[in-house]
Amino acid sequence: MKLFLFDFDGVIADSLETYEWTVRECLNRIGQPIVKNRADFLELFEGNFYEEIVRRGVNLEEFLKASPGVLAEVDFTSMRLFPFLLPVLEKLCEGNALLIISSSGSRSIRKTLESNRFNGCFRAILGSDFMLSKTAKITHAMESYEIDKDCTYYIGDTAGDIREAKQAGVKAVAVTWGWHSRETLVAAEPDLIADAPEDLLKI
Repeated sequence: MKLFLFDFDGVIADSLETYEWTVRECLNRIGQPIVKNRADFLELFEGNFYEEIVRRGVNLEEFLKASPGVLAEVDFTSMRLFPFLLPVLEKLCEGNALLIISSSGSRSIRKTLESNRFNGCFRAILGSDFMLSKTAKITHAMESYEIDKDCTYYIGDTAGDIREAKQAGVKAVAVTWGWHSRETLVAAEPDLIADAPEDLLKI
């Protein structure tokens, strides 16, 4: 059995505009508007998102306190999943363990999956309410399912995803239909690159 750990935003969900608005609104409400444009936003995902905003002077405690109020204004039921990925996920489910590891909250992710009538593939969702570090969540998942690093794959769409996966010692898979460009992903040195969802079935 293999362990497939999926990032959510940009890999499974078409959520760039929603996520960007949420982050910018949180930062604006705490008086730290460090995101002026999309390029600024995407730079926050060159590493761990929470570490990146702290590195830019953001008070993490204030940011996390502001988040629930902003998230309450988001209609997650209107967010769409990438339809071309869903059949691949269903095939990967056969004989393998699939989890979601994300910087988003697990409740938001569940709402989106349920509204899209797609929530049977994933055994668990480890969101920001569980741990902030994806590296730590990847390690936790391996320990929980007793699957070693050689059989564990983290599938992400940002350079930060790739770097955190490599820090955990697992296979880092970059998908090119998400937030970061192929060039940015290649620079992070993933173990594999998936230009199409079907490429994941070759793992």
